[in-house]
Amino acid sequence: LASPAEYQVVAAYLERARDYEARLQNVDVALEDERVAIRERIRVLRAKNADVGLIVAASRELAALPRDAAAARERWTRLMQENYERAQPLGGLPPHSHAYAGYPDGTPEEQQAYTDSRRNFLALMFCLMVGTAGLPHLLMRYYTSPTVAGARASVAWSLFFIALLYLSAPALAVLVKFEVMNNLVGSHFDALPNWIAQWARVDASLLSIEDMNGDGIVQFGEIHLGADLIMLATPELGGLPYVVSGLVAAGGLAAALSTADGLLLTISNALVRDLYFQARPRNASPEQRVILTKFTLLAVALAAAFVAALKPSDILPLVSASFSLAASAFVPVMVLGIFWRGTTRQGAVAGMLCGLGLAAYYMLSHVPSLRATLPHWLLADGLWFGIQPISAGVFGVPAGLVSAALVSWLTRPPPLRPPVRLEM
Repeated sequence: LASPAEYQVVAAYLERARDYEARLQNVDVALEDERVAIRERIRVLRAKNADVGLIVAASRELAALPRDAAAARERWTRLMQENYERAQPLGGLPPHSHAYAGYPDGTPEEQQAYTDSRRNFLALMFCLMVGTAGLPHLLMRYYTSPTVAGARASVAWSLFFIALLYLSAPALAVLVKFEVMNNLVGSHFDALPNWIAQWARVDASLLSIEDMNGDGIVQFGEIHLGADLIMLATPELGGLPYVVSGLVAAGGLAAALSTADGLLLTISNALVRDLYFQARPRNASPEQRVILTKFTLLAVALAAAFVAALKPSDILPLVSASFSLAASAFVPVMVLGIFWRGTTRQGAVAGMLCGLGLAAYYMLSHVPSLRATLPHWLLADGLWFGIQPISAGVFGVPAGLVSAALVSWLTRPPPLRPPVRLEM
């Protein structure tokens, strides 16, 4: 933090962010000026019979410009925010000795940042733990146990491995930060490891190291290591061969396919058996039911692949959203159904709809594209208690519990009267 070179990097990012902010003042004019400048550069290079590589690079730069003002505004806004974040000390990360961002005894802004960071951390942990208990593809695995004792043992083992996974994540973060600080920071740009160039060619948005201050030495603020790449790049960051990264990638892909398989089976069975055949009884053979289930599974898989190809968000928000939605929709009804005999069918449905609806509403209200198109009175007004949208389960779970209990109390059947004995 006290290095003069780090201050130079921060100043360079701040200058770049202000440049994007100035472009956003008049997007149409700024976009046209940039097009004209690049075309003029290409004309000058051709007039001077410059190297073909320079002309091709300038032509690619011209083709990479946003197509219209709306695309330019979206890209420049994102780049402005990214550069402002990287202009902060340690790239916006909290100091190594602090558990949360901000300072509890600092300025009012630092105290608020500390409070919001701690609150969001606890909210995310709540959503992850409660959401794990409500994931449908995990619940169906317990049906494979033939005995009650076996189901309890499987629950104990699953809790052990889930706790091991969650506890290993902070340790991995500490090890990655240690390797970056000791092996990358302070090295020369002409002596960088080969794996950096290899991963940068795969996706430059996930890994990039740019000499912002021009001193030829890597500073911490010049390293951009995407969250989606940390797990894959960690073996090579620690000096292990590339084959270990391949094994990690294979393990992650196998886990993703296994999870997707369980979710697809659950969704297709719910749509076909619980909705299609239960809503209106139909005479269908078991073979016809299986065929319809397989076609439904294929349709759901194609729809999921189409949404994934659009890349609407990063992996972390999408995964966290699934835990929040599962916690809001299923956990309140499960808890009441197990521990309260007064839970009714109407109450369970109301709890699922209310919890899921509130969590989805809070998430969708903070999607930039929806906020730009829908009226403001229809969306949530800012963050509730400073909670980020990925932790919407902290609102959905209580709403589901209250609504399920209230509707169950209102729709409970009248108590059965004891039989009257007639004595002759």
